[in-house]
Amino acid sequence: MIKVVGIGPGSKEYILPIAKKEIENAKILVGGKRALADFSNENQITFPITKDIDGAIEFIKKNTDDVVVMVSGDPGYYSLLDKIIKNFPKDKIIVIPGISSLQVAFARLNLPWHHAKLLSFHGRIPKDDEMIFEENKILGMLTDNLYNSKKIAEVLLNFGWKKNTNFTVFERLSYEDEKVTNTTLEEAKNSAPISCGVIIVYNEV
Repeated sequence: MIKVVGIGPGSKEYILPIAKKEIENAKILVGGKRALADFSNENQITFPITKDIDGAIEFIKKNTDDVVVMVSGDPGYYSLLDKIIKNFPKDKIIVIPGISSLQVAFARLNLPWHHAKLLSFHGRIPKDDEMIFEENKILGMLTDNLYNSKKIAEVLLNFGWKKNTNFTVFERLSYEDEKVTNTTLEEAKNSAPISCGVIIVYNEV
């Protein structure tokens, strides 16, 4: 059985008890290098997930009887789960949810997110109609080095968003050195870029 386990936004405090139990009991553990350093033990066989995703899939194919695959955040939101589903029968997969960084970001703002449009600029570009301005629209976004805070602010302004729209950038969510920058689209466009974080775009509610 392949268990795909969400480990939350980063800090061990945000991992669900059921996810922690599955990870501790795993014979074979697959995950990012940081996750393996944080959660693996000396009795486990480990395999790091790198840019060679196909290599990780081939390793999992050889160990489908008992393997736990750790993914950051929640497995259902832009994770290795997509690739695993394409390569293995669904009845051989168990998914354990996790707390996503987007959930934590909205919580930090005391902001409901049931009406928010969730996007990812992490290695991809959302569709134009997902980014275009609409009244009362709320965006929650994952970012990367290329599409950082400055670049995304420029993109949204080109799609008709107002200059004074709230633009909040979260870095290292859930860690002790977490940083939150509250600014506007116009200010973000003219400021130094912040990479690989979470951005929430919204008007006052």
